Amino acid sequence: MRIIVSGASGLIGSALVTALEKSGHQVTRLVRRNSSAPNEVGWDPYGAIDPSLFESSDAVVHLAGESIATRWTETIKSRIQNSRAQGTQTISSGIARASKRPAVLICASAVGYYGERGDEILTENSPPGTGFLAEVCRQWEAAAQPAAAAGVRTVHLRTGFVLSRIGGGLAKMLTPFRLGVGGRVGGGRQWMSWIELADVIGAIQHALTDARVSGPVNVTGPNPATNAEFTKTLGQALHRPTMFPMPEFAVKLAFGEMGEEILLASQRAMPAKLTTVGYQFRYPELSGALKAALAD
Repeated sequence: MRIIVSGASGLIGSALVTALEKSGHQVTRLVRRNSSAPNEVGWDPYGAIDPSLFESSDAVVHLAGESIATRWTETIKSRIQNSRAQGTQTISSGIARASKRPAVLICASAVGYYGERGDEILTENSPPGTGFLAEVCRQWEAAAQPAAAAGVRTVHLRTGFVLSRIGGGLAKMLTPFRLGVGGRVGGGRQWMSWIELADVIGAIQHALTDARVSGPVNVTGPNPATNAEFTKTLGQALHRPTMFPMPEFAVKLAFGEMGEEILLASQRAMPAKLTTVGYQFRYPELSGALKAALAD
């Protein structure tokens, strides 16, 4: 297949490009700079894109967006929202205008779509929640509508907490946990919808070729864990104690709104669509997933 990938330098994007190329696919990276490098094309997420770019492609995987892992200010929140909604709109509109369109558009999203939901079991049919991230995800997914309306199979990857030692949230947790000063966050009762990086890549590859996969897809493992369970299992994997909890007030003081919506919010998302189409998880259990993530 000929596949266009945006966000190819990120944690998921770089792993995906490597896997696709190893499988013999031809990958073109969309980069936010002028580039004459082979298999790279420059683009402006806030501008227009030449629709002819998509006419020779079989699929597009759009993963680009500003990082959310920082204390939010109004300026940063605007950048987070605009990078996702406008970037997706640019790509989706370009695909819709192409004379020959790719078969599938796969766009990043997140389980933040569901907001704070306590112990509620969430599937792709669950309604959106409230809060900044929920609204960002709602607009993010809506921005792909031009491609969907043009008949392109469109997939929204509602990705959970990605397990990898080289990037993302787990990588940031490793130093304190290895020093023996890690612990649960808040009360530890909030659900974490985790997934090992290899299964994120596997799910995307499955979505590329399985025409049954469309619309929102929870890219999460089949056995979410509470923060307390996650903390205990990570400590066991690292052979370290986990006796230093971070109280809720400290999370809010240190991280503000970002801490409330990412570290304290509870999303018990289940991969109903992936299970229905027969995706086989490489790491369905948290202990095995952490072991693999720490070994990668």
